[in-house]
Amino acid sequence: MARVKGAMMTRKRRNKILKLAGGYWGAKSTHFKMANQAVMKSLRYAYIGRKRRKREFRQLWIARINAACKLNGTNYSRFMHGLKQSGIDMNRKMLSEMAIHEPDAFAALVGSTAVK
Repeated sequence: MARVKGAMMTRKRRNKILKLAGGYWGAKSTHFKMANQAVMKSLRYAYIGRKRRKREFRQLWIARINAACKLNGTNYSRFMHGLKQSGIDMNRKMLSEMAIHEPDAFAALVGSTAVK
């Protein structure tokens, strides 16, 4: 029986890694071993970054809503509690967009959800 060598698949795998490491500095873009380490690290960072971006945007939206609430005489927690009680189901992204682009509508929303 003929001996099977993995030259073609090995070359494909290595070229795939080297292509991902295309713009890296120095030997990281040409030597497979260093490129593999750099690509694995960068893919880990990319995965973490995708999770972190969601957290950072939510934090930004909350800060914007809080600032707009303070301009209208309430705070973030009272405003969100009032929204829940009055059955208004809007996400924080839309609330922050409303606070920036339509301050009058946001003020009306804050007024209608005032907790007594």
